[in-house]
Amino acid sequence: MKCVHDSLALVCALATFYGGAASARAASPPGLSGDQRCLSCHADKAGAFFQTAHAKTSALATAKTIHGDFSAGRNRLGTANPQLEFFMEAQSGAFRQTAVIHTSPQTVLTRSEAFDIVVGSGRKGQTYLYWDGRDLFQLPISYWAEIHRWVNSPGYVDGFANFERPIEPRCLECHATAFQSQRPPINRYVRESLVLGISCVKCHGASEEHLAQVSNALLKPITQQGGAHILNPKKLSRERQMDLCALCHAGIGNSITPPASYKPGDRLADHLQFAAVDPRAPIDVHANQIQLLERSRCFQKSETMSCITCHDVHIQQRDITAFARQCMTCHEPKQCGQFAKLGSSISTRCVDCHMPLQETSQIVSTNDGILLRPKVRNHRIAVYKAKDE
Repeated sequence: MKCVHDSLALVCALATFYGGAASARAASPPGLSGDQRCLSCHADKAGAFFQTAHAKTSALATAKTIHGDFSAGRNRLGTANPQLEFFMEAQSGAFRQTAVIHTSPQTVLTRSEAFDIVVGSGRKGQTYLYWDGRDLFQLPISYWAEIHRWVNSPGYVDGFANFERPIEPRCLECHATAFQSQRPPINRYVRESLVLGISCVKCHGASEEHLAQVSNALLKPITQQGGAHILNPKKLSRERQMDLCALCHAGIGNSITPPASYKPGDRLADHLQFAAVDPRAPIDVHANQIQLLERSRCFQKSETMSCITCHDVHIQQRDITAFARQCMTCHEPKQCGQFAKLGSSISTRCVDCHMPLQETSQIVSTNDGILLRPKVRNHRIAVYKAKDE
């Protein structure tokens, strides 16, 4: 029941799309204190952060974190192969995906693996990982929130039972806080080292020395980035701020240094090499937000604009009118070509027109003849023609 391994690009692309599930933690490696310790001094920011997609980008699989339906009649997925079907099973707090192949009326083959890790909050979808000893793989069935059903994991061929797609370190660099790789093979890890979800230290740096200083009341600023052995990304240069986001929002990249070597404040080009892109070539809206933003006139005309100009990673941001208020710090409604038609109401709708939701070609799932492509917001801020123009 093995199939050929799919590409790392697709594995990481679908993982980025899925976003996150309620955050859970394994044992923290040295220098990586748990987020709960940040709450004692930063309850306002840390508490809200735990509800964001970043914090929920991976989790242990539980009844709370898995959003797919295990009820009778909803837990089965048929495929293009009439002999193959999948069942999602929940029993006594354990969750499994089982492939059933009817090779003949008398012969049935099965393969069953556990849901061990969830990748995805469920807002758009979720995919799932399982451990085989110390090796980490993706399960063949994912959950798609838009249609409230189980589907073949993106990139999987409908009608085949593929349990062999490895989860490589580059995927975990974006969807976990920390891990220790034990290659070869490429997907072998120290299981106890895995810190799931994106935690505070992913952007602020390792916190043990900071916590020691706080405990001893020795709060002396020691770095220009933030002081007290902790990094404040707002005090980084624009280039380093963009690098921090580009680790996960600029595509796959080829690793130059060992996995998980990048630290906040580093020059990303010292760790990852991204393929050169023709400035005239189209860029897919998925996982290339950095490149798209850099093509925006707003970005090019500013010396300070970065991702955190509009995004506050400490809170959930779903209200597009709030983003529009940021646009209004530089633009006036009367400057918009649609002002005469729509009036001042356009001041709350900037994002819908100038950063439209568009389908990605990188995340595609096929099941029972249905082709599914999620929509992702285009981060190239520009004037787009209406579909009927």
